[in-house]
Amino acid sequence: MYYVYVLYSVSFNRMYVGMTVNCEVRLKEHNSGKTPSTRAFVPWVLIHTENYLTRGDARIREKYLKSAAGRRWRKEHIQWPRGATEYPPVPNCRSARSVGAHQISALRVAGLKK
Repeated sequence: MYYVYVLYSVSFNRMYVGMTVNCEVRLKEHNSGKTPSTRAFVPWVLIHTENYLTRGDARIREKYLKSAAGRRWRKEHIQWPRGATEYPPVPNCRSARSVGAHQISALRVAGLKK
């Protein structure tokens, strides 16, 4: 199982999108400074996950969420306000929203998956 995740830096009002096979371990890596692109913005909070059966499908969604259209989608659906005093509940990777075959087909129709 592969996961696409969105992290949020409360201190810097910044989101980060990534892909992993283990959300909990990856979040710890981001917060420990092991990831150069995110170490300056710690602490990070996991605010959104999606699970996929194949690495390819997860990569397509990750690339979409990093695109201009994906950034708009993130702002509309998973925005976390600046200056928040409480963190959102941490999603459990195993119970995250699944993307079924019909949703993958919809991505193909939309031109997001070949």
